[in-house]
Amino acid sequence: MLRIHQALQSASLPNATTLARLLEVSTKSVHRDLDFMRDRLQLPIAYDSKRFGFYYTAEVGTFPTLQISEGELFALVVAEKALQQYRGTSFEKPLLSALRKMEQALPDTISLNLAQMEETISFRTRVEPVLSLEIFDTLARATAQRRQLKLLYRKPGGKAPEHRIVDPYHLANINGEWYLFAFDHLRKDIRTFVPARMRSVTLTGHSFSAPEKFSLDQRLRGSFGVQSGEGSFNVVLRFQARVADYIREKKWHESQQLTELAGGQVELSFNLSALSEVERWVLSWGGDARVMHPPELAQSVLRAARKILEPHPDS
Repeated sequence: MLRIHQALQSASLPNATTLARLLEVSTKSVHRDLDFMRDRLQLPIAYDSKRFGFYYTAEVGTFPTLQISEGELFALVVAEKALQQYRGTSFEKPLLSALRKMEQALPDTISLNLAQMEETISFRTRVEPVLSLEIFDTLARATAQRRQLKLLYRKPGGKAPEHRIVDPYHLANINGEWYLFAFDHLRKDIRTFVPARMRSVTLTGHSFSAPEKFSLDQRLRGSFGVQSGEGSFNVVLRFQARVADYIREKKWHESQQLTELAGGQVELSFNLSALSEVERWVLSWGGDARVMHPPELAQSVLRAARKILEPHPDS
């Protein structure tokens, strides 16, 4: 419709046939769009039966396809800046193209404001996953189209990669890292794969149907990141006053509860099904975090802290 609007403004009196050829659609589609523009968008479109073409009977400034508020404009800018985290993936080009089309449909005054606002917002990522664009593109398409895959995959710590046949259920970006949740035919269960550890990805030629019971939210409900387990742990952590504000300012887990303590300390508690990821998180706070519960988490953190102080066997 925007292209039709531009053709009408050119005063060339285009007809349905020329518009259909220009837009590579049927004349029926052109007539349907013209009716919508005239009846729903209230554009002054008329047909000249002598010159066999459509024209505007009055001056039309901007095409009213996109009505946008200041808040929506701000969200559009943020969304475009957020594209930086998809740089290099198969999502970058279509997302950027869609945003550019929306910007082009805006009135000139708003487009100018958009350009000014672009200079005031940015996203920064210190650590970026190493991804093969070819592998990632194959994963994204296979997941969307329900196509089975053959992976050459290296497990964490493994010396040699091994072949896996998987049904890709879901591709997710969690805390800046990409993960593939797929049914592993070797393990006969759903497993989590990291695209950066894949040496090759090929289509097997088979399709699959995703089970109705699969839910990523349900699968990750008891995890601190992506690793879930069969346990049930009430984790209670105490943070010193000097880091307490950092804890208060974020939602670390959907089940969390925050308790204010004397002296500016805070206590954070949540329920998990596994402890390995939260152990590493506790260690990242150094001496400013203390495990109050459960005892097994306190012991694993203590063992890890002692290992840090031990001399390396190769040194």
